[in-house]
Amino acid sequence: MTTILWTKSTLQKEVNNAFDAQFHHEFLEVIAIRHLHVAPFDLRNHSLIFTSVNGVRAFFENGFLPKEKLTDLAHFNKIYAVGIRTKKELRKYGFGTFKVKKHAADLADFILQNSSNESFLHFCGNLALDILDKKLPLQNIDYKKIEVYETHLLYPKNDCDFDAIAFFSPSGVRSFVKYNSLEGKTVFSIGQTTEKELKKHTQQPIITSTESTSEDLIQRIKNYYSKK
Repeated sequence: MTTILWTKSTLQKEVNNAFDAQFHHEFLEVIAIRHLHVAPFDLRNHSLIFTSVNGVRAFFENGFLPKEKLTDLAHFNKIYAVGIRTKKELRKYGFGTFKVKKHAADLADFILQNSSNESFLHFCGNLALDILDKKLPLQNIDYKKIEVYETHLLYPKNDCDFDAIAFFSPSGVRSFVKYNSLEGKTVFSIGQTTEKELKKHTQQPIITSTESTSEDLIQRIKNYYSKK
């Protein structure tokens, strides 16, 4: 029996439904999220950027409300997002997206080429990648980062035996490897930025989702073991 360690316990139902009895699953939380209180302010004349599901949730939890009426362009907020899961989370609150890219670097390039005259507010966490923060202001684009949640690394000590492990964020990788080894393990990654962090800590081959979604990663894990 193959034991897979998942570093995201909220996937437990999805994982159990996806795999048969040949697999055993363990779940270990490696990070904790805390939403911050940010008093809502006027979003007029700004485009909004979201790069994570938690950013979306914390934004609406604080009482912010974008304006989507095209008939009132002075108050209209374009919404840019990174990742399908972020787009879906925005849709849960009733809002669409003007542009969605898989990665922050791709979104930065799109903005530079197509939206350089806009003013941007990026609602994110304290450990958000600084790709947008570095690229946009250098081209004189009005950009401001608003931290609406914090990610805390838990640094757990894992005490279960496992054959493979799945990671879902660079911070999750850093948290796990402080007290645990990846030596001899099969390693799976949610996306490129997580894979990049993993390569700092292991020489093991890394199997990465190309869609950067949990659904695609689960399918890739199933495909990997079906070929063995």
